[in-house]
Amino acid sequence: MTSLNDIRTTFRDFFARNGHEIVESAPLVPRNDPTLMFVNSGMVPFKNVFTGLESRPYTRATSNQKCVRAGGKHNDLDNVGYTARHHTFFEMLGNFSFGDYFKETAIPLAWELITRDLAIPSDKLYVTVYHTDDEAAAIWKKIGVPESRIIRIATDDNFWMMGPTGPCGPSSEIFYDHGEHIWGGPPGSPEEDGDRFIEIWNLVFMQYEQFEDGSRQPLPKPSIDTGMGLERIGATLMGSHDNYDTDVMRDLIEASAQATGVDPFGDQNVHHRVIADHLRSTSFLIADGVMPSNDGRGYVLRRIMRRAMRHAHLLGAKDPVMYRLVPTLVRQMGQAYPELGHAQALVEETLLSEETRFKATLDRGLSLLDAELEELGEGQPLPGETAFRLYDTYGFPLDLTQDALRERGREVDTEGFDAAMAEQKAKARAAWSGSGDAADDAIWFAIAERTEPTEFLGYDTETAEGQITGIVTGGAEVKKVVAGAEVEITLNQTPFYAESGGQVGDTGTLVTDTGKVEVSDCRKKAGLFVHVGKVVEGEIHTGDAAQLTVEHERRSAIRANHSATHLLHEALRRALGDHVAQRGSLNAPDRLRFDFSHTKALTPAQIAQVEQEVNDFIRQNDAVSTRIMTPDDARAIGAQALFGEKYGDEVRVVSMGKMAGSEKGLDKQTYSLELCGGTHVARTGDIGLFALTSESASSAGVRRIEAMTGQAALADLRRRDLTLASIEETLKARGDDVLTRVSSLLEERKALQNELGDLRRQLAMSGGGDKPAAEAKTVGGVPFLAQSLSGVSGKDLRGLIDEHKSRLGSGAILLIADTGGKAAVAAGVTDDLTGRISAVDIVKTAAAELGGKGGGGRPDMAQAGGESAENAEAAVRAVEKLLEA
Repeated sequence: MTSLNDIRTTFRDFFARNGHEIVESAPLVPRNDPTLMFVNSGMVPFKNVFTGLESRPYTRATSNQKCVRAGGKHNDLDNVGYTARHHTFFEMLGNFSFGDYFKETAIPLAWELITRDLAIPSDKLYVTVYHTDDEAAAIWKKIGVPESRIIRIATDDNFWMMGPTGPCGPSSEIFYDHGEHIWGGPPGSPEEDGDRFIEIWNLVFMQYEQFEDGSRQPLPKPSIDTGMGLERIGATLMGSHDNYDTDVMRDLIEASAQATGVDPFGDQNVHHRVIADHLRSTSFLIADGVMPSNDGRGYVLRRIMRRAMRHAHLLGAKDPVMYRLVPTLVRQMGQAYPELGHAQALVEETLLSEETRFKATLDRGLSLLDAELEELGEGQPLPGETAFRLYDTYGFPLDLTQDALRERGREVDTEGFDAAMAEQKAKARAAWSGSGDAADDAIWFAIAERTEPTEFLGYDTETAEGQITGIVTGGAEVKKVVAGAEVEITLNQTPFYAESGGQVGDTGTLVTDTGKVEVSDCRKKAGLFVHVGKVVEGEIHTGDAAQLTVEHERRSAIRANHSATHLLHEALRRALGDHVAQRGSLNAPDRLRFDFSHTKALTPAQIAQVEQEVNDFIRQNDAVSTRIMTPDDARAIGAQALFGEKYGDEVRVVSMGKMAGSEKGLDKQTYSLELCGGTHVARTGDIGLFALTSESASSAGVRRIEAMTGQAALADLRRRDLTLASIEETLKARGDDVLTRVSSLLEERKALQNELGDLRRQLAMSGGGDKPAAEAKTVGGVPFLAQSLSGVSGKDLRGLIDEHKSRLGSGAILLIADTGGKAAVAAGVTDDLTGRISAVDIVKTAAAELGGKGGGGRPDMAQAGGESAENAEAAVRAVEKLLEA
């Protein structure tokens, strides 16, 4: 075998011929194990199949699984580059049986593949078995392995357990003897840590289930889980015990040497090895959606990247190096892992951006380190406070400082580092408690302090497992809640989006082995994603593993509305001018709302232009891409910052739409380019349809647009069509004739209203019906006309007052109208009498008798209202007394 690609293909083809389903590698971020930072073995994607939580349409499988070990308990980062077989990234070849075959088939298959297809001499192989596993030992002996080469091991090196409880069983390992010229002894010997005997394959026989009391029972369907490290078997087949002698690693090391101009196999070889290894892990992590950040998986990625970049610096590289090596990696591994090629541009851009930023601080950090070391005595460790300052100020993780000091024979005072970290957390806690937040916020800070910030997985998935880190009910943290409880739950990771930036929180379900929660909202508190809901089944405990499922249809609708908001923002800028800026938004499942700076209502033509432009770019179906950048770099390429969003050291830049000639900084062809932390569609076409439903004023200088997308927009348009069809049927008109008909009806209605108003006034002036016309009488020397009316509205009274004034010539008038349960009152005084009596006084006096309060107007005309016109006669008498006085 001359290449890792050949070995990988041979392995897969062999097991495919033997009835195994070829299963593609799962992403590096595990969806089914919240305790893992990254997938670290070939069996992780099948964990739920082995435990019975998941079923698949096959009982035999084979895979080449990409793995990363660089965080948590599986952390090989410190050893990478200095040893022959430690990696942050590696590939695990495996074959699996889910209750199908067992030892009697697994062992012969392994032996046949190794000795026949891979052509490894059998006399170079040793096997180990668990010391009580006579069955496995007998099978090895039966297929031709001498008893002298079958080694029984009594330690847990040959007994595998998934956890404290659950499936477990003995294992059998295959070792290759590299020869007497290399120091080391066989497994189980005092010299077993040497490089002569190298494990190349591990076969796990899952045949028991272990319980909490330590007892074990045979599984009803024993299973097989095997793992063969591709790098190890590759080195063996290429005549080496050093994984860095494989074709892939040699090519990456030589690419590093060409980029830096430093001999690949000289004294500085360790730097090239670190760069080659870390290039693989960082590139695959980015391709799988992990982006550099200051917490969680993104922080581990950044540590790996910066460690490699420091080694490039030690090789004398003045300019960024890592991104220039990506094409070599894609050529070597892109065929087996197409996602690497698809993400090549993103990987290169991320590496270039990160290395450019890091180089700007690296020199200052190393200068500080050199200055501190000069002050220390021989062999004295670096003070923890200094290491913390490097971390806090320059972004040097502790392990990066330790790596730099290792070459100088120094260590770090880790206790001092931990103390400095604790002091910073104490200050943050004090600042939090004095910030004026609600008292219960202290609960979330306490949870956040003992855990890590919640890692959001929802950009790439709507289902995942998380581990419950906190439960709050009734304003207090508890360890357990039962059915019926209203709860707020935090987890180490989640696919649920927490409300922010105008996007509402997700809903869905949280299910553990013992209970279920219906999640009705998700909010951010103290860096945590708080899942708000109700326990609907069983009970929920802190520490439980939970299966999290976002409500798909709702999330899809929210994504569509959020992405449409970005297109709408740009369409408004183009239609109205660059002064348009977001002033608020809502991205809900049923609608979107967008507030923006603009002083005038949009014209119908502008509304049509905006709506059409948004739909044009939806139909373009362009891929929506996301990049991580600094805020300054994002603004430099023309990205729009969204109102209400808080930005840290890094931002997500979302771009969508292609438009030739568009001037947007470095992204000249991009239509919409915005800073945004929300979730978005994969392609603009996923929005489906955009329908603008209203445009109105929100506040001074701010306009508001409301709109719908997708099915909601289609349903709204159908509703409008049905309404129009009903109108057409009622009017017996079609198309443009409807508008003509409606206009004609409105004109007729206006003419009839005017005619009706005239008739009402005439009727009122004549007394109405059988009543005689009102006559004035003299009260207190003032001609006074009072009249109670029905069938007229309050707004008709002013005209009637004017007509009565005209008839009287001189006098005061009081009109009381029954308007259907309420009373309307109007009073008038001719100009010659306003010096003696005011219409305001008359109307207030009358309104008081009618259950009204106040009234107002001018001395010659005033109006008021009352609760009822039943006391009209009393109101008239009260006004008469007023005039007599």
